[in-house]
Amino acid sequence: MAFRSEVVHCYEELANGIASMLVLARAKEWGQLPALEERCSAMVERLRAIEPHELLDATQVEHVLRLLERIRSDQAEVSGLIKPQLEELMSRMGHLTQQKNLGRAYGPPH
Repeated sequence: MAFRSEVVHCYEELANGIASMLVLARAKEWGQLPALEERCSAMVERLRAIEPHELLDATQVEHVLRLLERIRSDQAEVSGLIKPQLEELMSRMGHLTQQKNLGRAYGPPH
């Protein structure tokens, strides 16, 4: 019987977290994404710390590789959904900055 691997557990948690981010991004629930992203980042940091010290058997390696493919796919879709939102936000911020600069140069509108 294979032992319970912390590395495999971390990859499972990471895959589940990114899958949850994808569900939220599809639903345009942008405000909930930062907390999940923080949780996923913490899991990546944990993996960086423990992965070099734990050997996986062949079955565990196969499982991790399947999880990595799912993670990559879900992350790509999340990024594709978020990018237009970020571009819109940047555009709005640029417009607000321009209005503020005009207000300073010419005074408040009459």
